[in-house]
Amino acid sequence: MRLAVGAGRRKVPSRAACPGRLPACSIEGPCAIPAPVLENQPGREPIFRNPLLIAALGLTGAVAIWGLVDTAGLAAFATTLVAIQFTSRAWFIMLTVSLMLLVSIFLALSPWGRIRLGADDDRSEFSLVSWLTMLFAAGMGVGLLYWGTAEPLTHYLLITEIEGERRAADLALFLTNFHWGLHAWAIYGLTGLVIAYFSFRRGCPILVGAPLLDVLGTSAPVRALAWLSNLLAIYAIAIGVGGSVAMGVFQVKEGVDALFGLEGTGAGLTFAVFVVLCLAYLPPLLVDLGRGMALLSNVAIAIAAALMLFILIAGPTYFLMGGIVQAIGEYFTAVLPHGFRTFTFMDERVGNWFQAWTLTYMVWWLAWAPFVGVFIARISRGRTIREFILGVVLVPTLFSILWFGVFGGVGFYGALRTEEPILEIVQSNVSAVSFFILGYFPLPSLTIALVVLAAFLFLVTSVVSAAFVLGMFSSGGDPDPGKGVRLTWGVILGGLGLVMILSGSIDAVKSIIALGALPFVYIVLLLVVCFLKVIRTDRAGGPS
Repeated sequence: MRLAVGAGRRKVPSRAACPGRLPACSIEGPCAIPAPVLENQPGREPIFRNPLLIAALGLTGAVAIWGLVDTAGLAAFATTLVAIQFTSRAWFIMLTVSLMLLVSIFLALSPWGRIRLGADDDRSEFSLVSWLTMLFAAGMGVGLLYWGTAEPLTHYLLITEIEGERRAADLALFLTNFHWGLHAWAIYGLTGLVIAYFSFRRGCPILVGAPLLDVLGTSAPVRALAWLSNLLAIYAIAIGVGGSVAMGVFQVKEGVDALFGLEGTGAGLTFAVFVVLCLAYLPPLLVDLGRGMALLSNVAIAIAAALMLFILIAGPTYFLMGGIVQAIGEYFTAVLPHGFRTFTFMDERVGNWFQAWTLTYMVWWLAWAPFVGVFIARISRGRTIREFILGVVLVPTLFSILWFGVFGGVGFYGALRTEEPILEIVQSNVSAVSFFILGYFPLPSLTIALVVLAAFLFLVTSVVSAAFVLGMFSSGGDPDPGKGVRLTWGVILGGLGLVMILSGSIDAVKSIIALGALPFVYIVLLLVVCFLKVIRTDRAGGPS
């Protein structure tokens, strides 16, 4: 994934072209943040003159050091605190993400859907196909590769234990699609929409706190809140990306084991993969982001799409297509009501599952929302709000349903129609499930190698892009943060990834990610309120 998409295709206005605003501003819009406030934002100053950067590095660095010194202690603390928050705030989290989806639908259908993200005469820089392809680069990655088969089967095991096998596979696939579907992309999309609107239409800097300053004013309490919002966004991104690094390393390690028939490699190979990953992503942080990052993302996406089509054609096509069609119908008829389910009256096993999966996923998407939101905003200038929402929320959801229909469907076929021990693999080593499945298809060595390559490429591009965004956020919205800042964030992300690898548990990784993202739930709501307050007076000028 790459943030500087379109570099060289459209000239970015300089500070001189945007009086009183940061270089990140795009048009001379009605942003209400006074020029002195913007001029006082940190830019290329030394680190000791940048309080936000110091605080962000200190906070994330402290988590990394704690995890390296006492991994079990950090994991236990995260698990306990997250369980307390999930127990008391489950209703609030589900209400928040469901409202974000409903607001997205309302905006797409309302007259405000005609408003462009930019000046009224702006048009999109990218073709529809290129834009959608880059959306997949932003939202699809290691997660889909890792959980494609494993997650539906994991839900299936619990459902059969509690309710029996009747419709267990259907419900398991629906729950997986719910976790990766409209609600997830509404979180990404609405966050990105707010950032894009205030940046491209109102001329504010690309910072999470900028909408608060624009709408609520620049009094000392509001400025403190905006500063805290930027800090929490940085913290959520860093923890979320660190968790994805761990998951990706676990999967690549299992892929290497499967590819070469290795056994008992344990932590040695895991750390070897981690070291190679660091050697791959640190050098790009010392150069400007260019077309190379986009190329890597496109290669990874092409590999993933080719694998999906290969499984669909080479596997039990009738079974997979039947499951996909049924999954589409069941998902879209039940998704909105399910968004308000908190499983309050179910037994403890269901409650624990709800916290470990649904709630964790929702805050996970919130952790990535500032990161993916900035990326989506950067490639969407000139799109109308209606185009933006339909493209960002609906299209990736359909792709995810297709993805899990193929990879989850193959897993169900193995579990229900064959004697293969796939359910035992899910219970013993979730990281190896995808490779176990591929071993029963033609050309297993090639397909396993391609999964390993795609996962590795997604990891490299995600870490490089995340370090860029973190550098931008911690440098006052500077669209080209210094090499030292980017490299520092790359090291921090590597440290956080190592902490989560040392935890040795996907459950611990998920708890640590949730701990990082929980505070951002409240910030997202403030951003949406500010956006709705401002857009009420906006009117699109010209045809959509």
